[in-house]
Amino acid sequence: MKPSLAEFKFLNAAPNDVLLAMDAMTEWFSVPAGWSLMNAGEPPEGVYFLVSGSLAAFKPVDRGGHQLLGYIRPGEPVGEMAMIAREPHSSSVFAMRDSEVLRLPPNAFDFLVHAHPAMMEHMARLMLTRARANTKVSPRADPKVYAFISTSPTIDIMLRARTLQAALKRLGARAAIITEEDERSISADGASSAWFDALEAKNDAVFLISPIADTRWFRTCIRQADRIWYFARADARPSTPLLPPEDPSPARQFRLVDVILLHHGMDRKAATTDEWRVAAEAARLFHWRGLEDEDAARLARIIARKSVGLVLSGGGARAYAHIGVIRALREAGLPFDILGGTSMGGVIAACAAMGWDDNEIEYRIRKAFVETNPLGDYVIPVVGMVRGRRVDDRLQEHFGETLIEDLTTPFFAVSTNLIAGAIRVHRAGSLRKALRASISLPGILPPVVVGDHELLVDGAVLLNFPVDVLRDMHRGPIIGVDVARRDGIDIEDFRNPPGFFSWVAAHGFQGAPPIASLLMRAATLAVDPWEGRSGADLLIAPEMADVDMRDWKRFDECVTAGYEAAVAALQRPHGLFNAPSTDAIGDLAASGALEIAE
Repeated sequence: MKPSLAEFKFLNAAPNDVLLAMDAMTEWFSVPAGWSLMNAGEPPEGVYFLVSGSLAAFKPVDRGGHQLLGYIRPGEPVGEMAMIAREPHSSSVFAMRDSEVLRLPPNAFDFLVHAHPAMMEHMARLMLTRARANTKVSPRADPKVYAFISTSPTIDIMLRARTLQAALKRLGARAAIITEEDERSISADGASSAWFDALEAKNDAVFLISPIADTRWFRTCIRQADRIWYFARADARPSTPLLPPEDPSPARQFRLVDVILLHHGMDRKAATTDEWRVAAEAARLFHWRGLEDEDAARLARIIARKSVGLVLSGGGARAYAHIGVIRALREAGLPFDILGGTSMGGVIAACAAMGWDDNEIEYRIRKAFVETNPLGDYVIPVVGMVRGRRVDDRLQEHFGETLIEDLTTPFFAVSTNLIAGAIRVHRAGSLRKALRASISLPGILPPVVVGDHELLVDGAVLLNFPVDVLRDMHRGPIIGVDVARRDGIDIEDFRNPPGFFSWVAAHGFQGAPPIASLLMRAATLAVDPWEGRSGADLLIAPEMADVDMRDWKRFDECVTAGYEAAVAALQRPHGLFNAPSTDAIGDLAASGALEIAE
C-alpha cells in the first residue's frame, strides 16, 4: 500500500487535508542497493522521502571517487536544498541497501510550502544541521549496520562480535548481533528492509555475522551493510581480491570497507599489512592484538562514534610543546584513536603512534633534536643548505624500518608534492621516509624524490595544520594543537645581517641561521595561518610568544608551555575531560562546541 505523507514525522505539523491532497501527486518506487537516486550536477526533480532502507550522500572527488557526507534514515527528506535553491544537486545520493522512496514533484512541493509556511522553518533547520555536519561530528555521517566477515574458518567471529558488544555496553551503547539463524527465523524469504530499519531504530549498532561463502546470507550481509569489516589473521595470506568483482555491495562500491588484522602473539607474517588492505580494497586497517585490550576498546569507540583524533601542527622547535600536551591528555585518561600531523608535529605524533610512553618520547626527541643539531651538516647550497644525512640517521635510529600501517595507533603525516602542487597524505609505507618528506623545509633540507612524479617537501608549504585531512578519515571528535607563530618571522634578524662566518662565530653550528625562517615564510606566504583551527572540536594553542622555530635548545620551556595549555583546557568549567576516559569521550562527542585554550 502506498505510504501517505502524513506518516512522516517531518510533516506532522502540516494540515492533514493538505497532505491528503499531496498524496495523489506523490510517486512511490524502489531503489535497488547500489543504484543512484540523484547525481551531483543534475537539476532537482522534487523532494524525496525515504520510506524504508538506507541512502547515503556522497561528494564527488577527484578521479571519479566519492566522499561520504552522511546517511539518510527512514522518515527523512533528501534533495530539499537543491529544490529550494532551484540549483543542481551538489552531491550524489545512492541506496546503501534496497530502499523505498516517495517523491514529491516540484509543483506539489511548491504548493505544500505555500499552504504550510511553517514547513520552511523545518527545512531550514534540517539544512542547517546538514551543513554543520560537513565540519562537525554528526550521527548522520556514521554507519550503524556492519557486516562482520571472517576470512578464515579458524576465526571465531562470534567471539569477536561479543567482545565488541561488551565493550560497547561499557560505553553506554547497544549492539545487536545477527546471524544466519536469526535471519531465517524471520521468514522463509529472509529479512526485509523494514526489518533492518527496526533493528537500526532499536540499537546503536547492528553486526551481521558471516564467513566468506557462496551463500545467500553472506550476500545479504555485504549488500545490506553500511560498512564491511573483514576479520583476517595476521599470519595468513589473502586471496586477491578477497571477493570476485561481480559480487554486489554498495559498501565495496564506495570503499566503505575496513580490515581488522588479528594477531595471536608470535605471528609469522605470511603477507604484509598493506597486502591485506589492497586485497580487501579497504579504506582503513586496524590491528587487534588481544581479546581484552586497548585495540578492542578502540574499535568499540569507533563504532560508538566516541573515538578521539589528535592532530599536531608544524612549527619547528615550537613543536616540542606537543610533548607536554600529549602528557596532559594522557594524564586525563584520554586515549588517541588516530594521530597525525605536519612537519615536526608529524614527528611527535609518530612517537605517540609508536606506543612510546611520555618519558620515552621526551628522551628520544631530546636526543635527536636537542643534544646535537640534526641540521648541522651544512653544504654549499645546491638543493638545500644541509646534506640531510644527520636527519636521515636520526630518523633511522628512532623509527627504523617501521611501516605506518603496522603502528600501534593509526597515523598519517602530510608533505607537499611540488610537482603536483598538492598535499601528499602518507598513510602507508616507510614511517621514517614519510617523516623525512614532511619535515623537508624548502631550501634547508633536500627534497625527497619519489618515482617520476613526486618531489616532496615540508607539508607546511600547503597545509601546516591538517585538521581537514583527519576529518575526512575520522568520524569522532578532534583535538587539535597549533603551535605555529602567526607572524612567522622576526624582522630584526634581517636588519644589517652578518656574514655566514660571523653568524657561526656568534651562534655556533647548533642553531639554524635566519634564512630558515625566511625560506619557510616565503614558502608558506599564501597559506592562511588560521586554517584548520575552526575544524577542531578542541583547540589548544600553547603560548610561546618569543620562541622561534629555530630555537632547538628551548626544549623544557616549550614542553612546559604545552602541558600548561592542555591542563588549562581540561579544567574548563564544562568538565569535558575531568572524568574517566569513557565519560570524557562521551561528553566531548556530545558537545559539538568546546572551549578554546590559548
